[in-house]
Amino acid sequence: MLWGDIVAKSEKKCDSVLAKSTEGAYLFVYFVGNDPDEERIHFAVSRDGYNFEPLNGDEEVIVQTKGTLSMRDPYILKGTDGFYYIIATDMRSIDGWTSNHALITWRSENLVDWTDETVIDIRDFGGEYANTNRAWAPQAIWDEKRHSYMVYWATSTVENDVAAMYYAHTTDFKTMTRPTLMYAREGIQTIDGDIVYNENNKKYYLYFKHDEDQTIAYVTADELTGPYVDPPVVVSLADSGVEGSEMYRITGTDTWIMMMDEYGKGRFIAQQTQDMENFVRLPDNVYSYGKRPRHGSVIAISDSEYDALVKAFGK
Repeated sequence: MLWGDIVAKSEKKCDSVLAKSTEGAYLFVYFVGNDPDEERIHFAVSRDGYNFEPLNGDEEVIVQTKGTLSMRDPYILKGTDGFYYIIATDMRSIDGWTSNHALITWRSENLVDWTDETVIDIRDFGGEYANTNRAWAPQAIWDEKRHSYMVYWATSTVENDVAAMYYAHTTDFKTMTRPTLMYAREGIQTIDGDIVYNENNKKYYLYFKHDEDQTIAYVTADELTGPYVDPPVVVSLADSGVEGSEMYRITGTDTWIMMMDEYGKGRFIAQQTQDMENFVRLPDNVYSYGKRPRHGSVIAISDSEYDALVKAFGK
């Protein structure tokens, strides 16, 4: 199918495929650029999961005080303890793309006040990690079998400069177990992992940046920690390079949105699916992630949390 056919198909089906959120709202957490003062946490909110409005005049909402004082790729999740957590890449990109070696985390009870800022330096694990030069795009998912969160991210070292996906476990987002290799491709960078559980076929889908052609692909596994089985399946419908994909569900439906950072054009694009494998690209005029979004994540929130965020920061 040609790109033009994909666009036409999604435009024709637009009215029927847009899912209607049944309750609550959504929070988008992101950064906005490559300058140090742009590598900060920004918030945007949405009622429908498709159209987001920046908060705080699209300026930062968390003032970073540790590590590099700049961060990228923030991921937000709600813990089993009721607290929200943000985990991100502690990095100033002006220092170089092989200059970072740590993750950074925050915790909040109400999404407005963020505390417990913690830097987790991958070099501290020593041995093969002593010369870490990338610790990129961390995310986390609850591991029911191990009763802890599995944090996963892309790591490379001075000795092996090809990034691969690693994981570790934590209960507090302050300390982690020693990292373990989760998925690697020989000689090919593998970054921006996003794991989603498919309730229908009981498999875990690991989406990642398919570096060969700058698309998004997935591999699957029967267990959260793998093994994830090749070959990768490309699913992104963009007409230029994308990275930093993130899947989130429209509340109360079987529809999942995949948003992607179309970095060459300075915007996000969106496509959606109900089976994790077959996607329809959405026309640009039915969604918005703000004026200048970069790699981030979306979480469902309550109406009262939405109201509190708007009251605290303003649209």
